[in-house]
Amino acid sequence: MSTQEQTFEQAMARLEEIVQIMERGDAPLEQSLALFEEGTKLVRLCTQALENAQQRVTILQKQDDGRVVEQKFGGSDGTPDTP
Repeated sequence: MSTQEQTFEQAMARLEEIVQIMERGDAPLEQSLALFEEGTKLVRLCTQALENAQQRVTILQKQDDGRVVEQKFGGSDGTPDTP
C-alpha cells in the first residue's frame, strides 16, 4: 500500500513502528535512511489529514443575543468565518 493510500490511523501506526525500529538502533544505515524517508512522507500525510479535518470542524459560537450560530473553520489561520 502506498503512503497516499493509507488512512490517518494506518499512517500513525506505521510511524510508531518506524520510531521503534529506529530507536533500537540496530538497523543498517541504508535501512535507517529508507525508514526516515518513509517516516517524513507519513508525517506530511498525517499533517495534511489533520489540516483537512480542522477545516471541516464546525464551531458553535454563542452570540451576544443568546443565539448559537454554527460556523465552519474558514481561513488558513484556523479562525472561523464571520457571519
